[in-house]
Amino acid sequence: MPKMKTHRGAAKRFKVTGSGKILRKQAGVRHLLEHKSGTRRRRQQQEGVVHEADRKRVKRLLGR
Repeated sequence: MPKMKTHRGAAKRFKVTGSGKILRKQAGVRHLLEHKSGTRRRRQQQEGVVHEADRKRVKRLLGR
């Protein structure tokens, strides 16, 4: 059986921590930033954790 390949699109979007959590970027920071408050923009720059319901699917894409 050949090795499973990592989904390259997913590999660019997600990061796995040492403890096994999967991190993702927040949505809504790409454009139309003028009317969003600075607090909101800074908060969205932080990474979020992938929801438990999606974790299994993302792990499979990452080959874990």
